Amino acid sequence: MIDFITLCDYVGTFAFAISGIRLASAKKFDWFGAYVVGIVTAVGGGTIRDILLNATPFWMTQPSYMVISGLALLFVLVFRKYVIRLNNTFFIFDAVGLGLFAIVGIAKSIEFGFPFWVAIVMGTITGAFGGMMRDILINEEPLIFRKDIYALACVFGGLVYYGCDRMGVPLSLTQFIAAVAVFMARVLAVKYHISLPALKGEE
Repeated sequence: MIDFITLCDYVGTFAFAISGIRLASAKKFDWFGAYVVGIVTAVGGGTIRDILLNATPFWMTQPSYMVISGLALLFVLVFRKYVIRLNNTFFIFDAVGLGLFAIVGIAKSIEFGFPFWVAIVMGTITGAFGGMMRDILINEEPLIFRKDIYALACVFGGLVYYGCDRMGVPLSLTQFIAAVAVFMARVLAVKYHISLPALKGEE
């Protein structure tokens, strides 16, 4: 029986891998290049998190993440007419992965005994840094450095997680609510053009 947080990890891996492969296809990468971008997108943030938590990176002990990324590539290849051509496909999969991975990072940090503020930071790293590495690989300005509400959506989800935990909400429900909070924060920010002001240099 797969627990909720493991399910989030697997679904998030699949969603993030698709988002990376989708962008790699737009850059006309070959199949292997697209697969590499998908893997980096899926495991990059979690790898940095585990290194900071002094843990062995999760994908080095569990090959399922490589397999899931391969399935994501197969999914894009089979349904490429729909996945690649839909402009909002990347955004939806990216937002789903962002929400799920943020919760995975928070849960793992708490499991390792770190205080909640560290868990929120690790959740943000888990959710946002894979996408940052993806954007660097495909030579795009990383989303995390733009005005878009991206990493802050993870912070918001972490605060929701903390609030639910303090109110005694059951753990699985807390994780679900927090993941939805991240997803909705990202979607609503894009839909209604909510962003932080840009930092302007001297003119």
